Amino acid sequence: MNYQHLQHTWADFSQRISAFIHRLGLENLALDCDHAALRVNDNQTAQLLVDEFCQHGKIISNNIINGRPILIIKLAEPLVIGTMKIQCVELPFPSNKIYSVEGWEHIELVFPSQAQTCDELVAELIEKVPRLADVIASNAIAGNDENNDIKVKQSSPKGDKERLANPTIAFKANGICVKVHPLDIQKIVESEQAC
Repeated sequence: MNYQHLQHTWADFSQRISAFIHRLGLENLALDCDHAALRVNDNQTAQLLVDEFCQHGKIISNNIINGRPILIIKLAEPLVIGTMKIQCVELPFPSNKIYSVEGWEHIELVFPSQAQTCDELVAELIEKVPRLADVIASNAIAGNDENNDIKVKQSSPKGDKERLANPTIAFKANGICVKVHPLDIQKIVESEQAC
């Protein structure tokens, strides 16, 4: 896998992500997408991608999160999904987990909020998109409804230098993921540099 392969697969990934955003009912919120993320299984591929992406942007963060380097690369030309322009790519170096498919894995949407916890973020998101209550609840009570293929994970990932809370809700289905959080990745990076 290399930069050219990622460019080639972007159209399919963006169509699948757009359909998933629509299925979740998030399209009417007109949220910004702050970054798209990759998954790779070996350090050699990760380093190759770092080198290639640096020809199309610059590293704005190289942080250790959950024991591994995760880079944020700000692109000179944004990626596009529908009307969303995506300025950054998240490139995590591999962990012990092996991914069945390497390449584009998720996008992260900024849902403007003052939420400090996942519970607060869930409440605000459900207030705006009531049908997400069933999606989130079906993960808590293994239901057999139309949304039981969607897995929901709540987390508060934090880098070594992060000072801002950015609770995250991840919706996963069919090998792709849409994450929702209150703060743009570039604001998080700025908070790291203010240390």
